[in-house]
Amino acid sequence: MKRRSLPVAAALAATAALLLTACGSGDDNSSDNDKIAGADQGAETPKESAKPSGAPAEDKPDGVDVSLPADMDLVFDWDKPKDKNEAAAMDDAANFLRAIYRGVDKRTTKDAAVTAYATGEGLNYAKVQINEWIKGGWTATGTRRHYDATTRSAPNGKSVEVAFCADTGKFLGKEIKTGKVLEAKPSIKDFGYYKIIMVKLPTSEGLWQASKVFVETGAEKCQ
Repeated sequence: MKRRSLPVAAALAATAALLLTACGSGDDNSSDNDKIAGADQGAETPKESAKPSGAPAEDKPDGVDVSLPADMDLVFDWDKPKDKNEAAAMDDAANFLRAIYRGVDKRTTKDAAVTAYATGEGLNYAKVQINEWIKGGWTATGTRRHYDATTRSAPNGKSVEVAFCADTGKFLGKEIKTGKVLEAKPSIKDFGYYKIIMVKLPTSEGLWQASKVFVETGAEKCQ
């Protein structure tokens, strides 16, 4: 598709920048020895239970539907850690992102996946992102890749930090009304470095929720 330099495309680019920085930090200098932010924070029980759906079993971890449309591809190119809790937290960090874009596709912040995989500031982050796409009249299409992931546990064992890079250069906005895909020139802004603080839901065997999200935009280390 020919690249377009229309005002709406510029608006989408501006929105993308907003989404990356919402509830996050553009100057995150934490080291491996730093205390994990939100380590003492507890999880909240999801306010909306999962609803039955026709999605295949692999699209319904924890009984929650996180399936996405065929043209919306979230790729998680990372290896799971050996620690059981860290592996579970990493899985649900991925489900948190799937839940956000499921909300974008469904045009709602109240989808069961959003309320299942997010709590506190993490839930607010998800709602901000979804609402910006809704207000712009866009959905998403293409491939969003996540890679170079690391995990570390808080001393109390109640939270895990999942950090990773994301490349959104091939993950584009699409106008709901016209179906037109809004392309933009490749930019350093396509690369973000995320730190998601996952907390274990006390009433569940293995469900982890995103409680805080920190994002560094234009992350050179992710190129």
